[in-house]
Formats: sequence, structure tokens, C-alpha cells
Amino acid sequence: MSLRVRMLLICSVLSLAILVCLPTNRAQASSAKPKEVKSAIVLAHFGTTVPAGLESIINIDNAVRKAYPNTEVRITFTSNIIRSVWKKRQADPQKWLDQGIPKEVLYVKNVIATIGDLLEEGYSNIIVQPSHMFYMEQSYDLQQYVNGLASITTMKERWKPFTNLVMGRPALGAPGDQYPYHEDIDAVVKTLADDAAMAEKEGALLVYMGHGNEHWSTGIYAETVQKMRKVYPKVKTFIGVVEGVPSVEDTLLEIQQTGNRKVILRPFMIVAGDHATNDMAGDEEDSWKSILTKAGYEVQPVLQGLGSNNAFAQIFVDHIADAAKEKGIELK
Repeated sequence: MSLRVRMLLICSVLSLAILVCLPTNRAQASSAKPKEVKSAIVLAHFGTTVPAGLESIINIDNAVRKAYPNTEVRITFTSNIIRSVWKKRQADPQKWLDQGIPKEVLYVKNVIATIGDLLEEGYSNIIVQPSHMFYMEQSYDLQQYVNGLASITTMKERWKPFTNLVMGRPALGAPGDQYPYHEDIDAVVKTLADDAAMAEKEGALLVYMGHGNEHWSTGIYAETVQKMRKVYPKVKTFIGVVEGVPSVEDTLLEIQQTGNRKVILRPFMIVAGDHATNDMAGDEEDSWKSILTKAGYEVQPVLQGLGSNNAFAQIFVDHIADAAKEKGIELK
């Protein structure tokens, strides 16, 4: 057999081998499972430096973890001041750990660091859920962080850091028409049935102290009061705020029109932290309790944040579910 014939035979055999192998390789490639996209939830609390106030935060965390037991859940505090206090406390960690302070609180990080940790661990589907009352300064800033990180693009799609990075809405909702905030007010009011029942039983006014702010309209509180009075008509409900309008003085003028001298005073905040302990129920002459007492009212403070209310905590679980559905994120 000539050399030319032998070369032709070899080429024919090699070509046949390649043709036989190609379908197998393609079948293997098509049957390969796509890489799993890992999902996580970041609970963005305002935070508190008061250990007793952590009850509300822990209750919300537990509700979310119970709803999504196979999804990674982390926490962050959006308040720079509160995080700085916990950072100083890290100098004597055992003192705080012995008091039952969770490590994730003692070593709490800002939202960017928290998201960065999740990225390093392979999570690219991340829902950031604020446990704020309404879309005001803290939620606005948080939204800008999320938007900025989510906008990162790369030349090659596979190096883009996030598959999805989205923020859920606060308890009383947010601006926009996708999720009408009036429906969120309805949901919150429904969870306050026990507060109204307590006030009705005591024959007292129900006065809440909210945080408020100096930069956004606090009209959401007026709408919530209106809904409370409609749903619980036997109870006169009022909401004043630490910052903005209506102030404690504004609220006092309103309750003076009722003729009722009994007041149940509660925080309209996620946690019963420093504001509730001192500004609301403290013994100083400028606390809400002192101001109302001096005006002749019998005041019964209740130091319990809304986050301790299981029905209220469920609101954040529901808002996480909405954010996940919107982006097609599977939570387990």
C-alpha cells in the first residue's frame, strides 16, 4: 500500500472518530446543569443601642427566617451613630455576649459591607428589606446604595456582580403606584388591634410617638390616624413625632379637645429604644410622659416596639415576598 493511500485511510478514520464524538459532547453539554444562583436577604434595621430594644429586631429576624428557612438572612443597621456605638462595644465583647446580645448585632456592619460579604460567599440574588416605618430619609439613602450597586455593569456579562439586587418597601409603603401605600397602611392598622383593644378596655386615648423627620412630609401619620379611627371607632388615636409635625405640643392641643384624661402612650416605632425609653417615657421634664402628666393626664407608657408584634413582623415577610416575585427570585 502506497504512502498516499495510507494517509487517506488515516484521515478517513480520524474524520469518522470526530463525527462519532461530536454528538456525544453536545449531548453532555446540553445535559449539564446550569450553575445555581444563590439568594439571600439583608434585613436593614435602623438599629438600637438599647439591649432590651433588640427584642423587636430579633422577632422580625425570626419571622423572616421561619418563612424562608433555607435562605441566607443577614442584618445591617442603617444608622451610622448606632453602628459606631456597637463598634466601641466590641472592645469588651464578652460583656455584651454574656447579656445575650447576638454576635451579628455586636459586630453589625453597614449595608455595603454586608452585601459585599454575601458576594464573596457566592450570593448574587439579594433582597434588601428595610424595617423602617415609611420611605423617609433612612429608606431613601438605603435605596440609593442599592441602586448604585445594582447599576454596576461589566464588559463581560458573567463578571457582573449581581444577578438581582432589589429593595423591598418599608412597613407603611413607599411612593409609587406599583404597591399603593394606602393598602400598606391598611395592613399596618390591622396589626394594631390589640393596642386599640387595650385603650378601649382602659377607657383611654391611644397616643403613639413616631420618629418623623425634617426632610420628608410626615403626612403618612395623619393618614394612619384617620384609618385607625375608622377601623377602631371606639378609640381616639393620635400619632405625634419626635422630628417634624405633629410635635408633642401639637398632639397635646389635639387631645385636650377630647375631654379624656387617660392616655396609653406607645412608640410608633419598630423598637422601643432610646427614643421610647427617654424621649417618650423618661422622667426628664421634656419627655412626652412628663409633658402630658404635667398637663393633667394619667399616662400609662408601654415600652414595646411594633416589631415585637408578630402580626406586624409578618408585614416585612410579605414585602420580601413581593420583592422576590417582582424579580423572579426564588426564596426557600
